[in-house]
Amino acid sequence: MTAQDVFDRQLAAIAAGDLDALLAQYHPEAVVVRFDRVASGPAEVRGLFAAYLEAKPQVDEVVSVRTSDDVIFYQARMTVGGNRVETYGTLVLRDGLIWRQTAAARPLA
Repeated sequence: MTAQDVFDRQLAAIAAGDLDALLAQYHPEAVVVRFDRVASGPAEVRGLFAAYLEAKPQVDEVVSVRTSDDVIFYQARMTVGGNRVETYGTLVLRDGLIWRQTAAARPLA
């Protein structure tokens, strides 16, 4: 499995609104860092993504994605909770799962 495969599965889980599929992507020791919140471990990561999926995120366009063996860096345009945003983030993999994630979004004009 490649980093691109992980990214593609991530997009598919978000598109489907499938919390279980999304969480299956994450390492048990995962940490997700955003400007508004840090989620560590399975319970906090579940809470973060449950709230995220409630906002009905839709990936409108993947602007750029770069991968190495264990790092994914992406830029995408999305609609989240009815608002258009540009998102940026990094996914660091361990054992084929997302171990560390950073994510940020800014409103699109």
